[in-house]
Amino acid sequence: MTVQSGVRDYLFRGALADIDPDVSELVRHETARQARYLILIPSESTVPLAVRETLSSAFHNIYAEGYPLEASRQLTEAEILDYGARLTEYRRTSDERYYKGTEYADIVEALARRRAAELFATAQYGPDKLYVNVQPLSGAPANNAVYSALLAVGDTVMGMDLIQGGHLTHGSPVNRSGKQYKIVSYGIDPATEQIDYDAMRALALEHRPKMIIGGYSSYPHVPDWARYRAIADEVGALLLADVAHVAGLIAAGVYPNPVGIADVVSFTTHKTLGGPRGAVIITHKKALATKIDRSVFPGEQGGPHINAMAALAVALKIAHTESFAALQRQTLRNAVTLADRLRERGLRIPFGGTTTHLLNVDCKSVVGPDGTPLSGDMAARILDLCGIVCNRQTIPGDTSALRPSGIRLGTPWITQRGFGDTETLALADIIADVLLACVPFSYSGRKRDISRASIDFDVLQTARVRVRELAASVGIDTDAAADDYPHFAYVDTVSDDPQRVIVRGAHAADFLNGALTSDVTALTLDASQPTRILDPHGRELAQGRVTRAGAAEYRLELSGQVGRAVTWLRSLSDAFVIIDPEDVAARLPGPVEVVVDGPINASAPLAEGEGFAPKPFFIGQRTHTSPAAAPQDVFTWTPAESPGLLTTPLHALHKQLGARMTPFAGYDMPVWYTSVKEEHAAVRSSAGVFDVTHMGVFDVRGPGASAFLDAVTTNDVPGLAVGESHYTYFLDIHGLPLDDLMIYRLADQHYLVVVNASNNDKVWAWLNAAQRGDVVIDPAVPQRRLPGSDAAALRDLRNPSAGADRRVDIALQGPASLDILLKMQSDDAAKSRLKALAWAGVTHAVLDGYDVIVSRTGYTMERVAFELFVHPDKAASLFERLIALGAIPCGLASRDSLRTEGGLPLYGHELEGPQSLTSGDAGFANYVKLWKPFFVGKSAYAKREQERDAEVVRFTLTKGSRQAHQGDPVIDPRGKVIGLVTSCAIDSQGTYTGLAYVKSDFTAEGTVLEIYCGSDRLTAVNLSGLSLGGRAVAPERATVQSRYYKAAKK
Repeated sequence: MTVQSGVRDYLFRGALADIDPDVSELVRHETARQARYLILIPSESTVPLAVRETLSSAFHNIYAEGYPLEASRQLTEAEILDYGARLTEYRRTSDERYYKGTEYADIVEALARRRAAELFATAQYGPDKLYVNVQPLSGAPANNAVYSALLAVGDTVMGMDLIQGGHLTHGSPVNRSGKQYKIVSYGIDPATEQIDYDAMRALALEHRPKMIIGGYSSYPHVPDWARYRAIADEVGALLLADVAHVAGLIAAGVYPNPVGIADVVSFTTHKTLGGPRGAVIITHKKALATKIDRSVFPGEQGGPHINAMAALAVALKIAHTESFAALQRQTLRNAVTLADRLRERGLRIPFGGTTTHLLNVDCKSVVGPDGTPLSGDMAARILDLCGIVCNRQTIPGDTSALRPSGIRLGTPWITQRGFGDTETLALADIIADVLLACVPFSYSGRKRDISRASIDFDVLQTARVRVRELAASVGIDTDAAADDYPHFAYVDTVSDDPQRVIVRGAHAADFLNGALTSDVTALTLDASQPTRILDPHGRELAQGRVTRAGAAEYRLELSGQVGRAVTWLRSLSDAFVIIDPEDVAARLPGPVEVVVDGPINASAPLAEGEGFAPKPFFIGQRTHTSPAAAPQDVFTWTPAESPGLLTTPLHALHKQLGARMTPFAGYDMPVWYTSVKEEHAAVRSSAGVFDVTHMGVFDVRGPGASAFLDAVTTNDVPGLAVGESHYTYFLDIHGLPLDDLMIYRLADQHYLVVVNASNNDKVWAWLNAAQRGDVVIDPAVPQRRLPGSDAAALRDLRNPSAGADRRVDIALQGPASLDILLKMQSDDAAKSRLKALAWAGVTHAVLDGYDVIVSRTGYTMERVAFELFVHPDKAASLFERLIALGAIPCGLASRDSLRTEGGLPLYGHELEGPQSLTSGDAGFANYVKLWKPFFVGKSAYAKREQERDAEVVRFTLTKGSRQAHQGDPVIDPRGKVIGLVTSCAIDSQGTYTGLAYVKSDFTAEGTVLEIYCGSDRLTAVNLSGLSLGGRAVAPERATVQSRYYKAAKK
């Protein structure tokens, strides 16, 4: 409560900075951003101060559901503002609203309606003949109100295709318009990239839409409203002109006005009109106006924003001025100037240029060394780093709004700030310099290749400074101090005097280990080491010492080009600068915060060679000659003589359960208990439990564990959060898989590693030899050692020496798996964790007294699937308990049939094996992160990928076919061998599904293949010697399926 002049109240007096300094700071930062940056988003403008003041006026406080008196539409502005007449009228007759206290709301809404009518009136339809609604909160509600008022759900609507320049509310399938109405989209002529009105007419005649929409979000040319009207009349359709983007241009008379031509006109008020966020609907037809008013309120929305309508009235008054008209004329001129200069610089401008306030740039004009074109998303993000704000945009030829290949640029905001020809040309050159310096590239993603781009550090930083200076040279009507980093940092704002710099964040250690020349992973708390910062060409930026100041914080004491070095570290965190000229995809883990902590006294220069570690990567390393070291061996593996079959902790139980046993990976293992078919079906329909205790389980701990594992595996280990896991590979130096594996992050410095039983001993030997530095990890520089080697402890958790920490794996797979686990006794917290466990998540629980690490992972392609890591002494009883709760015991045969049906690789078949297949060959290239600067085998693997022309596919043989086997040849319809079978097993439908390594031209789903099944038992026949009744060898027919198994919907 406040007491002021003897009055007690709860009015919370005080300035924003006093009441909520946090939001006050946010407002200041955003205000500074708009001043420092150049904003080219066509749908944005800087609202005049008078409009902003009105938005925060007392009109904000009231509700006014309903409308002013209908008669107020005919009043002049002077009559509306005649308080004597209006207030006495209100007190006697009231209005058409549900709330009282709205006398001034009536006046301000009537004023906004009148000003809009006068602004958009035509010679044929003056303001008294127009019906204006100023209540829609934005453009989408305005259009939705028109739909609801004039159409029935399911009616046919024609609008411009979103990808070719239309708007979301004109029928996009993800929008309400596309979901509730039958949409027919018109587009452009591919040859001219202009609207094809003849094609539009033909579509209209074919589909007879109830409404046709004219208006665009990225198509940069004026419409022919007369053609729209003629087509609509020919098919008896209503015509809606959605001129959201160009309302300001229309108001200024520099864009054709559809009022009186279209049945309804809608537009937003915050784009070229320069007003508050809101929208206006205008019609010259009384019958339509009544429906639209009821559709806006109460149909589409409740209380109108009276403060926004008041602010709109102010904006409309401004729009009546000559200065506003001059603004719109210059906006058009600047757009043409920008388009022309960008075209001169070699960038393609779609749609043949522009005749409006916006233009598009085809980013495919820039192509990387690997053939990847620059994407709209990458272009927009890199320009944003420079201080140029735009949006990614689909352009003609694109197939998805999620992967646009263009950017959209608009000139309203910069023109408001005072841009003319000179400033626009300078801006165009900055944009061109940046885009043409981008180096696009792509790498494998889960569903498709992912395109990225990098840029030279100097080009980026120079552009930032140029934008800052250009923005400072023009007008701004705000005054907010711009803070330095992390808000607005430039290469010239950090002193080159010796400085203390703090680098902090979850990825700080891994980040600095790539950015600095020393071995940061070796640092213990408060320890320090000499270090250097090099640029990509090996030139020293700074030198000094690095100290580990906390678990995720490091302190650098630097001398040299400190300002440049600090900006370099910040850019590395942003992950768009080139860090290796020979590997433009490489980037460091991040993000991190890089803070200048203050000046320090200069220290003695480092001695020659000091501060360099023999690690496999640091920026600038290619030009650095490491000191000679003792020669190392190339890792080779010769399996030891087997003393006989090994057994798992469940061996006796398997025999007791009647399992058929068979040798596998050196173990006597159950191949099935009942039949492959029954056990396969059990996993798909309920739940099966598998003995996988023969698989290797390693434990890697310590401050160097992340860096060590990241260097020896292909996936992104620093990117794993505690409680997550991922699939990955160990590669040899030739890029071939030593094994595929799972890594589970159990704690900050604790990882569980699970490997295949057949490779356990080999991988264990390799890891230990690599950690000791006994074997080559990089043929280019054999003396390099793995990072984190001295700060990571490895243990084999199946070894008795691990004691109580020993773990083995039991797999519980299938849709009923979770239900079975929840039947086990545990606390509520454990049950909640199990229910919430995401795919690839890992947690700890005590279930029926069993201490288990639980992961939601598996090898069956079932999404409800778990692996339970338990002490080997408890494994058999846990297995029995799971069976008692409903799980079906399953053997190796069904495990193989399930993974084959699922499309998952098996080492020795789809990985390595007779064809020496890599993860890329197997179709799992997305688990190899080629953007990592280093992992063992990266260079060789990348070279193989560039040359690869085949990939594993999943196929199904025609029902009744013989089973295929590994090595069976795959032929095309002309009899040419185009691949080899790698696996085949019975599937859920009782047919054979398999995997085959085939040439890339034959990998598309639906491709028909032919396979000589059981080829090792087939005998070639001389066809010329065949007589009637003779038998020839015939292949079986197969069809390529989707790459992964998809369960049938029930």
